Amino acid sequence: MFSGIIQAIGSIKSRQPKGGDLMLEINAPGLGLDQVAIGDSIAVDGVCLTATAVNEHGFVADLSTETLACSALGRKRAGAPLNLEKALCLGDALGGHLVSGHVDAVGKLLGRRDDARSVVMTFSLPESVARFVAAKGSICIDGVSLTVNRVTDDSFTINVVPHTLEATTMGRYRGGTEVNLEVDLVARYIDRLMGGDRGI
Repeated sequence: MFSGIIQAIGSIKSRQPKGGDLMLEINAPGLGLDQVAIGDSIAVDGVCLTATAVNEHGFVADLSTETLACSALGRKRAGAPLNLEKALCLGDALGGHLVSGHVDAVGKLLGRRDDARSVVMTFSLPESVARFVAAKGSICIDGVSLTVNRVTDDSFTINVVPHTLEATTMGRYRGGTEVNLEVDLVARYIDRLMGGDRGI
């Protein structure tokens, strides 16, 4: 599990296709890799990946065909910046909300505008996850825990404060940028209990 509080901005050092899968070598300065072992989970742009090799500069992880199909991570090129977070340990502060690292859908940035020192961003909302998103509820965008300001049938709006713009990749977003979306776990379980599950 993760909290949606980004610990470092990394980048793709190399990408290598492997029999239908994809192997990524990721630079991870400032992530604290001395505390990461092979087999540990790291959220990369909101995707939970397993470290298969670790050194002082970064780590290697594999993207399965499922991950490639369900997220935007496989479409990023060498040099692309990435949001990184190590998995939570028992007793860690939960500064955002509980995030599993299982991407539900891919959205796109539809627009952004300045609002004082913050930036208001509007994203497309795929129909498959729209019922899980509510105003003042939580959503995870590329691994970042955020609060939904407004929501329509096919879009939602968030406010990104200056610290988040600097500490994550969100300050680099432009119109059309693809993002990984993970809806609130609690919303999914409530929907399941109410009989609304449709297989996502």
